Amino acid sequence: MKVIQHLKEKIWDGEEITKEEAVLLYEQPLEELCRSADKIREHFCGNDFDLCTIINGKSGRCSEDCKYCAQSAYYHTSAKEYPLLDTAEIVRQAKYNADRGVRRYSVVTSGRALNDSEVDQMCEAIRAVREKVNIKVCVSFGLLSEEQFRRIKDAGALRVHNNLETSRRNFPNVCTTHTFEDKVNAIKAAKAADLSVCSGGIMGLGETVEDRIDMAISLRELGIKSVPVNMLNPIPGTPYEENTRLTVDDMRRIVAVFRFILPDASIRLAGGRGLMADKGEGCFQSGANAAISGDMLTTAGYTIETDMKMLRRLGYKI
Repeated sequence: MKVIQHLKEKIWDGEEITKEEAVLLYEQPLEELCRSADKIREHFCGNDFDLCTIINGKSGRCSEDCKYCAQSAYYHTSAKEYPLLDTAEIVRQAKYNADRGVRRYSVVTSGRALNDSEVDQMCEAIRAVREKVNIKVCVSFGLLSEEQFRRIKDAGALRVHNNLETSRRNFPNVCTTHTFEDKVNAIKAAKAADLSVCSGGIMGLGETVEDRIDMAISLRELGIKSVPVNMLNPIPGTPYEENTRLTVDDMRRIVAVFRFILPDASIRLAGGRGLMADKGEGCFQSGANAAISGDMLTTAGYTIETDMKMLRRLGYKI
């Protein structure tokens, strides 16, 4: 209790907590930790809630070997395979989401990075969405260059998503076809192109508590203000198919500690929320103030209408 109160006051005064303090915080009683994290969220962010949706704009046959991913060509899973969706379909789904009150919509593609012709095709789609639909456009197109990010920015996208996934130490255990530094460089290139960045990670990859904290501190150092917190959904056919699922309380503790490390960020429940019996409600009372709604990339999520109803009941303004 004294640890939690001391660190909360430290954050209130505009200071940052250290890694050692975050590790100590992680061991504190759950309910008090979560209540305090929610107070920090309210103090720095108010009751605004950032709800977004995603579309799987290109699926499967990914060249990368990320051990959690159903879309990797290295593994045999039931994930669908298809090339880039056409502009009309991307616009149609943007309108579907906007009509249900969603204000942010992201196009996500499989693969290490889109090539130049694919970037051109997606720029055309982004421009069409911005012309026809009242919705903000985000993209997740992999490890692009600054020049490619500038073209996407010029087309009308506002934010790039690129997860760190885990800590620098643990990253080689998760993926060997690209590096943690590749991720960091892509994030820096997107920021240099004047795009905001959404970046977080997946919990349940076999990482330690220190790995989780190290990743959050890396995000803080990069100035990231939108942080997806995914819970691994072990996919049959991937190397992590036997990984133990985290519990709701595990996720509440992670979210709460992340709030102490990233007091003014949008901490976003993302993949794996469909595994939570409470639909993430406990996390939304433990410091999380953003979410991906609707279907995820290869697994089902919760409907937009269900999420809207729950969030209003919790007192959030979407």
